[in-house]
Amino acid sequence: MSDLTAVPDLDDPATDPFDVARAAAEHIAQATGVARHDVALVLGSGWGGAADLLGETVAELPSTEVPGFSAAAVVGHVGTIRSIRIAGGDGAAPKHALVLGSRTHLYEGRGVRRVVHGVRTAAATGASTLVLTNGCGGLNPAWGPGTPVLISDHINLTATSPLEGATFVDLTDLYSARLREVARSVDPSLDEGVYVQFRGPHYETPAEVAMAGRLGGDLVGMSTTLEAIAARHAGLEVLGVSLVTNFGAGISDQPLSHTEVLEAGAAAGPRISALLAEVVRRV
Repeated sequence: MSDLTAVPDLDDPATDPFDVARAAAEHIAQATGVARHDVALVLGSGWGGAADLLGETVAELPSTEVPGFSAAAVVGHVGTIRSIRIAGGDGAAPKHALVLGSRTHLYEGRGVRRVVHGVRTAAATGASTLVLTNGCGGLNPAWGPGTPVLISDHINLTATSPLEGATFVDLTDLYSARLREVARSVDPSLDEGVYVQFRGPHYETPAEVAMAGRLGGDLVGMSTTLEAIAARHAGLEVLGVSLVTNFGAGISDQPLSHTEVLEAGAAAGPRISALLAEVVRRV
């Protein structure tokens, strides 16, 4: 796209957010030289190393150069977008992965459209599969820090949605059972659970964590559900994977901190990165 000033303002209520996503996809295609991407990944806290194991990086660009994207606001997220060529097995043609190294969180106050813009852009680049990852608190005492858990369903406690107007979307099988089976073919020990999103940015209280458990939740965090809803609306097949970086408040007697999240992610990084890279190759 030659004239970025012509891109509609994503924050203008009169703007169709899908127009901005298409403009972003066009910019990515021109900047990377890759006309179409097959799979997209959003790499949350602890997951950044997976990009290096996927394949050959064709191009990398700052996310702020792409229409509609914001600068990374959280330590542990990388503010770049990468196009990675994944070699095809058994003579198959290579595929391309679009790796979003940062996400906009709802608590940043930039609006829901910004939160899900990366997902809509991924769909506009041609991707049919989306892998959403995050770092989260665990409610199951058996899942110590560093444990990856597949997301089987979610509970959205943000009191908002990325869908606007009378847009009715079935979320019954939002998190793909097929993709979870692919993940378990790589690591049969993977458990699965229900992810509960709070707005943040404060950590949940012990009472809120207990409430999440009574509602059927197994994991608590501050991302993912709105992106997953937008992905379903855009026609993407979704795989969600959480990295338990700490026990939820009240599960253990340790205070919560973002430093703990980063340390757990760093310690688990090699294992979860190799896991995710192999899952994406098989997908």
